[in-house]
Amino acid sequence: MAFKKKLALGLSLMGLGPTHLYAAHGLALGTTPHYPADFKHFSYVNPDAPKGGVLHLAGAGTFDSFNPFVIKGNPAAGLTPIHPSYLHATLMIHSADEPMGAYGYLAEDVEVAPDNSAVTYRLRKNATFHDGTPIRAQDVVWSFNTLRAKGQPLYGAYYADVEKVEALDAQTVRFTFKVTTNRELPIILGELPILSEAYFAKHPFEDANLIPPVGSGPYKIATFQPGHSVTYERVKGWWGADLPVCKGRNNFDHIIFEYYKDQTVVFEAFKKGSYDFRLENIAANWATGYHIPAVKEGKIKKLELSFDNPRPMNILTFNTRKGVFSDVRVREALTYAYNFEWVNKTLFYGLYARLHSYFEGSPLAATGVPKGAELALLKRFEKDLPPRLFTEPFSLPVIKGQAQERASLEHARTLLKEAGFVVKGGALIDPATQKPVVLEILLAQENTVKSLQNFVRNLEKLGIKATFRIVDAAQYEARVGRFDFDMIYSVIPQSPSPGNEQREFWSSSRADLVGARNYAGIKNSVVDALVEEIQKAPTRQDLEIAVRALDRVLLWHFYGVPLYTSPKTRIAYWTKIVPPQTFAKYGLSLDAWWSADAKGDKS
Repeated sequence: MAFKKKLALGLSLMGLGPTHLYAAHGLALGTTPHYPADFKHFSYVNPDAPKGGVLHLAGAGTFDSFNPFVIKGNPAAGLTPIHPSYLHATLMIHSADEPMGAYGYLAEDVEVAPDNSAVTYRLRKNATFHDGTPIRAQDVVWSFNTLRAKGQPLYGAYYADVEKVEALDAQTVRFTFKVTTNRELPIILGELPILSEAYFAKHPFEDANLIPPVGSGPYKIATFQPGHSVTYERVKGWWGADLPVCKGRNNFDHIIFEYYKDQTVVFEAFKKGSYDFRLENIAANWATGYHIPAVKEGKIKKLELSFDNPRPMNILTFNTRKGVFSDVRVREALTYAYNFEWVNKTLFYGLYARLHSYFEGSPLAATGVPKGAELALLKRFEKDLPPRLFTEPFSLPVIKGQAQERASLEHARTLLKEAGFVVKGGALIDPATQKPVVLEILLAQENTVKSLQNFVRNLEKLGIKATFRIVDAAQYEARVGRFDFDMIYSVIPQSPSPGNEQREFWSSSRADLVGARNYAGIKNSVVDALVEEIQKAPTRQDLEIAVRALDRVLLWHFYGVPLYTSPKTRIAYWTKIVPPQTFAKYGLSLDAWWSADAKGDKS
């Protein structure tokens, strides 16, 4: 018998509700769930969307694995290590209508202890893997323990506060926590992909190969050509098709990813109709590349959309494990060598804006000087923070014209001199090694080079020899995974409700862990403490305060050069595919689209 459903669970998670244990259809952080227990579907889907047709998409680089859960290999497009994917179902599914809300998927309902010391999930009896075997609590136990022990390092950071997991019966699984202050833990455990223990008993989990695994999600792998294409086929009669969280989604009979290695070729392929949907992140393409008959005839539509998510931080990350970047004055000096205004005007048609935050475009971004509760929080760490963090708004140089560029570079020289660096024979000499400073920017795509050439030229004026190193996707992942770089162009995504994933990005414990995503190698006690403050924030207001404080500390330590962002999400699509009338508030849900050629099949 299912647990009795109640809607006040979101309040109990934040310590605001009654002091007894709730069971619910969904969880929300800091509030009640947006959707009631009897909701029929998400608001951003068409529940009557017809099933059928084909969605053609583009993949970048290559792939050699269908296992996204381990460091080894390059997983095929459509597979993700966390959150739902085509192949693997999760306990819950996030709603894109709210910052942090999730609803039952594999789990029929969920129960949180009154003191937030544990969470219990009850699985649906009809949920099966693609081979017809039932999904049981033991599969959940095995998946969690295996992913944390043998999977990518992110699982260790994400679920570090889980003490144990146990199957109470065939349908019920309970996670017990080490702490009671990690408020989002019941929700993010719902993101856990559930794998078949029986399948992996015959196929070593650590292998990264092209054997299509047994999944439980809406699609299975139908065909593939190694490194060139992969086709997902909708599972007919799939157990989850009529769930409220799945209604109106997963509408295409087939989803085909064709791989391209060159950005110019992939854009030309879109214009020719080789694939259907494009997230346009190249300004020149948006400004001039769509002056083609297909657009004029209405066969290709262009949209500019606004979402409430923080914009991803595009940043040229410094590897502070390298001695030259160990001094914050050197890192700050290099930010004065980047001329965003020239790049935006010359290359980006003025379509981009400068990033000034790791949580740009949201209430989580630090602005001005710290005040009120944020100031009180930061005062606890005052002795370990730069004094100007409390008195000056963080800013980046604005360079309009040659005179301002010269002044910016002069300021950089002053900072380098203060750090003990001198110029001899035109070369900047590192005082620690007494050798010229030579830096390499590691990239996986050549199209990034143009936007960084001005930066490299300005480094040369400072006496720094900088070069680009462009490698294929496999080499790039391998080198970044073992932190074998000086600088990389990295994209750091953020959710509307930051939490446990911040450990993976910033915490000292991840700085030297192979495969972790603390790319800058940050080892900062204040950052560590603020990450913990985020995780235990009792209310949404407390969460925003802690995130703004973290943002401010990261910015003032200059762990990289913040680059640029688009204020709008720009997409182009062929009218062979159809979007729903309403877009979600917190992101684009392509799985809610359908084929214009679909015949109305509901299966």
